[in-house]
Amino acid sequence: MNKRVLILSGSPRKGGNSDLLCDEFLRGAQESGHQVEKIFLRSKKVDPCNACYHCKKSGGKCAIQDDMGEILDKMQQADVIVMASPVYFYSIDAQMKAVIDRSVARWTDIPNKEFYYIMTAAEDTDTVMDCTLECFRGFAACLKGAQEKGVIYGKGVYEAGAVKGLPVMQEAYEMGRQV
Repeated sequence: MNKRVLILSGSPRKGGNSDLLCDEFLRGAQESGHQVEKIFLRSKKVDPCNACYHCKKSGGKCAIQDDMGEILDKMQQADVIVMASPVYFYSIDAQMKAVIDRSVARWTDIPNKEFYYIMTAAEDTDTVMDCTLECFRGFAACLKGAQEKGVIYGKGVYEAGAVKGLPVMQEAYEMGRQV
């Protein structure tokens, strides 16, 4: 069955390590016949949530006029959501955090999604991505019927492109093929 796959690339660097892993996942998923779209979050305007809760009084329409409504529409339409972020102080980066927080406008309208997580870090310790992964899992735990399907760990990569040629690139491609 062909699925609609939405990749949310939180990398602040186009062609950064987590963004490159997103591209490999995308390539694998497309080769398997899925409809895939990648959103490079840094190229979108997504302001932080201001907790006004206008969205609760207006059927999920946010008071902030930016690109988040479009992103939420795509999240609702997707069967699969891939969330990618480099590790920033053992957590997710600001681009991804803003998207997660702004999902409050329609989080109850994003049920039954399959989730894949892609993370990269300069460190290569076993625990470097624990908090980052928990941020992703915490978001999915709030969504009815969410299923975690896979996690990609790109450890020990700092400079943009350092992930090229590493086995994790093939792993991302194969995970995309198996969606």
